[in-house]
Amino acid sequence: MLTLDVFLATVLYAALGIVIFIVSFVLVDKLTPGELWREIIERKNMAVALLAGAVAIGISNIIAAAVHG
Repeated sequence: MLTLDVFLATVLYAALGIVIFIVSFVLVDKLTPGELWREIIERKNMAVALLAGAVAIGISNIIAAAVHG
């Protein structure tokens, strides 16, 4: 049964996961040489786009495992 406590906890964990994801992705962007978005958008660099996607999936998996317990 979905109670208000369960719903609020779900929303809180989802928001926390999104914030942690954004902070970690920005950190990875700052630690890599060059500018990721300029390489992806302006220069159409597929290798950098694949790297960014793989990083996003990896960070998401780590956050999901940490939140799930």
